[in-house]
Amino acid sequence: MSDSPTVNRASRVIAKVSPQLPADAALREEMRAHNRISPAEQHAVVRAVYSHYRWFGWLDQNASLQSRLAHAISLQDRFDADPLTVKPEALAARALPTWLADEVELSAEYLRQIQAEPTLWIRAQAAHFEALLRSLPGCEPGPEPTTTALRYTGKRDLFKTDEFRHGLFEIQDLGSQLVSLACAPQPGETWWDACAGEGGKLLHMSDLMQNKGLIWASDRSHRRIAQLRKRASRAQAYNYRVVPWNGGPIPPTKTKFDGILLDAPCSGVGTWQRHPHHRWTVTPTDVAELASLQAQLLDHVAPSLKPGGRLIYAVCTLTKSETTAIAETFSANHPEFEPLPLLDAEDHQLTIWPQDWNANGMFIAGWKRT
Repeated sequence: MSDSPTVNRASRVIAKVSPQLPADAALREEMRAHNRISPAEQHAVVRAVYSHYRWFGWLDQNASLQSRLAHAISLQDRFDADPLTVKPEALAARALPTWLADEVELSAEYLRQIQAEPTLWIRAQAAHFEALLRSLPGCEPGPEPTTTALRYTGKRDLFKTDEFRHGLFEIQDLGSQLVSLACAPQPGETWWDACAGEGGKLLHMSDLMQNKGLIWASDRSHRRIAQLRKRASRAQAYNYRVVPWNGGPIPPTKTKFDGILLDAPCSGVGTWQRHPHHRWTVTPTDVAELASLQAQLLDHVAPSLKPGGRLIYAVCTLTKSETTAIAETFSANHPEFEPLPLLDAEDHQLTIWPQDWNANGMFIAGWKRT
């Protein structure tokens, strides 16, 4: 096993990983350089690399990288066959950094979930949902309240399918899809996606709005905005406008919005099942600095809402400092906002736990300007 092609390729990837080149980026480089290997072998390499980081606390750091990888793969195989073979106490002590226990409720269900391989979710364009169920073997509908989410268990490389090239679906985690549904944008409304990134949630909101109305999109990264434009073109989403904003108190426009989505920069703890390498790079200092930024961004976007406008705060993390603490502070400091129930629930705060949704962890909070 330690000298198999999979282990050798995974070793090359891990050897490249650095603070400047995280594991997912190193994997993309490897796949581009060896794009003729089969989808099955690609999956095996990805699984080997991520198994290394999931089981890092069990590995002998004095052994060769190939030996450590072979051991990690065997641990992943055993866990996948029977998750109960590893006690929750061991997972809490060795699968995660020790500081996380002060920030996140580490239930046995959560600990076992993040050691498993993540589910692959796609989001169909509403007009093509039924057609995709027929044309993409391995798709099954997602849970309520989603209406266009599909769980994919097939073997095809989705990026190479005609359906993807024609913009009929996006690869988007279920947790991310729930954020757009919580926004509930309506056709003809004007929204601001303040930290739009590569546009995953914007494209979903555009589809919910039937390409009517307008979504202002801002992000500090020119690379991410370029990717947003590319994805929007493929999806034929045209009801958006890119506008520069540096996150400061001066808004990008004098427009008052029907809704604002602040999908804020965060520690990404909710994605640690899908990106286990980040478990060993994020620090409590990072969490504290990001929490300060999140509170500041909320204060800066809030004045741009119309009376009756909706403010949605979302982060793909589960730390108390970046979720409930931020929401409670904003509510206390802004009496002009009232809680907005989300997704037909009574609460204006919603935590998407990976073990409950089989998805990335997310936190969503909502308010309405009175």
